Amino acid sequence: MALTIPDTTAKRIRLIMHLRKEGITDTAVLAAMEKIPREIFVPEAVRHQAWDDIALPIACGQTISQPFIVATMTAALDLKANDKVLEIGTGCGYQTAILAQLCRRVYSIERHKPLLKEAEARFRELNITNIVAICADGMKGWPTIHGVDQAPFDKIIVTAAAREKPPQALLDQLKIGGMMIIPVGENGQQVLRRYKKESEEAFAVKDVLPVRFVPLLPDTATGG
Repeated sequence: MALTIPDTTAKRIRLIMHLRKEGITDTAVLAAMEKIPREIFVPEAVRHQAWDDIALPIACGQTISQPFIVATMTAALDLKANDKVLEIGTGCGYQTAILAQLCRRVYSIERHKPLLKEAEARFRELNITNIVAICADGMKGWPTIHGVDQAPFDKIIVTAAAREKPPQALLDQLKIGGMMIIPVGENGQQVLRRYKKESEEAFAVKDVLPVRFVPLLPDTATGG
């Protein structure tokens, strides 16, 4: 059955104007967020709130991030058209779809199989073809598949909070000169942090803003 997307033009414009007022100035990021229909990524019960600047519940006890956070994290990556991006935490696929508008390819890892299946269905409906998504332990980075290594990545985005610092496997998979955006800290004390890899051992670290994310957890969930 074809996906029916209602006319949400006025709501989209209102959100984009709000994000501008909140300091989001990257026009490419704003254009991507205006293009991708957020309402198809949320449960029907909260679809009327899809274009509000709030986080919303999705399946498996997870959330779809507030649009301001999505825009902030995406803009902080300074994405280029030829970038290869690793995303940890596909979730409903909304952030993934935004990234896919701005780079060459997104490699996304989700630990909940039901979420991954639903996200992949949305990518197909929207005809987004530059996303590769798998169910795996994101803390281990992108695995070698059929003898092929995709690392290193130009950019890495993590949509769950590391307790003290990013997993070493993810730091290792970031190319020199590349950037990672990740929430770090215990619940209630998390900060969104950007790591720029200056050498194999050295990183330039910048705190972006306080945030609230679900914790980054090891292992792969079952089900679905």
